[in-house]
Amino acid sequence: MANPAERNTYNSAGAWYVDSSCIACGLCTSLAPATFEMSADGSAAFVAHQPAQGADLEASASAMSDCPVQAIGNDG
Repeated sequence: MANPAERNTYNSAGAWYVDSSCIACGLCTSLAPATFEMSADGSAAFVAHQPAQGADLEASASAMSDCPVQAIGNDG
């Protein structure tokens, strides 16, 4: 389970976040590219744009459930 106290610094403000346990596997960026991006140095994924509704929200929820290290959280 993602830890809100360990949100990485790249995340945009909002309920969705990626924490410091991210292993930069790229799964979330492939499942929900409108929400997640990789940091410039490739060390971690982050929430670039908070998902609002519809397909973006569904894709983000799928990425959260499929994350191999459970680094994606949603406090909303």
